[in-house]
Amino acid sequence: MTDLAPREPRSASAALRSGAARIGAAWVSSVSIYRDRRLVAILLMGFSSGLPLVLTAGTLSFRLAEAGVSLTAIGLFALVGLSYSLKFLWSPLIDRLPVPLLTARFGRRRGWALLIQPLLAFAILALGLVSPVGAPGWTALAAVSVAFLSASQDIVIDAYRIELLRPEEQGAGAAATQWGYRFGMLAASAGALYAAHFGGWRFAYGVMAALMLVGFLAVLFTREPFGIKKLEPLQGDTAFARLGNWLERAVLAPFGDFLTRRGAIAILAFVVLYKYGDALAGTMSNPLYVAIGFSKVEVASIGKIYGFLASLLGLALGGVLVLRQGVMRALLLCGVLQMFSNLMYVLQFRMGHSLPVLALTIGIENLAGAMGSAAFVAYLSGLCRLAFTATQYALLSSLAAVGRTVLSSAGGAIANALGWIPFFLLSTALCIPGLILLLMLMRRGESSTPASLRP
Repeated sequence: MTDLAPREPRSASAALRSGAARIGAAWVSSVSIYRDRRLVAILLMGFSSGLPLVLTAGTLSFRLAEAGVSLTAIGLFALVGLSYSLKFLWSPLIDRLPVPLLTARFGRRRGWALLIQPLLAFAILALGLVSPVGAPGWTALAAVSVAFLSASQDIVIDAYRIELLRPEEQGAGAAATQWGYRFGMLAASAGALYAAHFGGWRFAYGVMAALMLVGFLAVLFTREPFGIKKLEPLQGDTAFARLGNWLERAVLAPFGDFLTRRGAIAILAFVVLYKYGDALAGTMSNPLYVAIGFSKVEVASIGKIYGFLASLLGLALGGVLVLRQGVMRALLLCGVLQMFSNLMYVLQFRMGHSLPVLALTIGIENLAGAMGSAAFVAYLSGLCRLAFTATQYALLSSLAAVGRTVLSSAGGAIANALGWIPFFLLSTALCIPGLILLLMLMRRGESSTPASLRP
């Protein structure tokens, strides 16, 4: 008997299933990049990068408050974080100077890391041993030392990551380092508080100092990046002439190289504005939750669970998106998601005290923000030439902080003047200038891939 059933629908269905299977296999293959040993090492280095930051910020302020230090003094301790914003000032030294003995054996990047990390561990230990009430000056000095060495470690780790990975792997590298960074911050916040509860502050800071061994071992057992040129001997008949030659190579050349590129001003403006709208909304998220009537426990519980998991997922997706779509398309897609995620705050205000909506708001905001962060770090990494990696990335990351900190610091005044809904609508609209600049850069073909700026 002849089969008279039409065959086209079955054929189309089979083709659809085959296409979906191919797409799924491609994405699974892309996700497998996170099993690379280099990515694991970068994650562990990110852990050691995120851990000291909280020890001189939230955890330190908790300790100071518990010890009875005045609120004015606690506020002044926030100034120790200036090292993270000013690290570009000494980045040329780390970028262009060898470390005696260590460089010859381990290489320039590993040599600096293996010098800084033990010093950082001892500074963290010292911060735990001094008394904030009995020796406030020594406490401040220890905190400044931790922040300075931590910022210096960031210079090395960022350069190490960029030079260790191929251009198409920078998105995954950005995700891995941010994963580690967040776990390090979690260990130095919740972990340090638990340790202090059971063993006191000296014990807690001792544990944190010991955890710096994670990054030290990661650097020790990971190879020095290939392709780094050896430092050429300085020319000049006198010490003054050689110093001038070094300053030209280490300081003027990295900045001059960037500023003479086509579209440099547009790129710098984009670096400042890409995360601005998202950061502006984020500054007022907690005040919004308080105004609606959420308790500290409700916000902390949902933020720690949904927010943390959503951030980790967003970082992984952002890294894969860069690998699959390229950095510029990933930036555009993630930027649009960041923009619309701000509207979740409007929904939250409309719905009021609703825990399911709070979980949705925090989850979507953290997911989109983390995706954008992974793509953005990959973009900044691609802007750096191998000859000036540490200096140029330190400059760009400091510049990016302008949008996240300085410009968004007016968020409270704006929200107070406009009200909640107009404020979050404005923060959504302020994402548009960065996206317009991104479209301009894409149309003009500038910095379309990280590889385009490689030597």
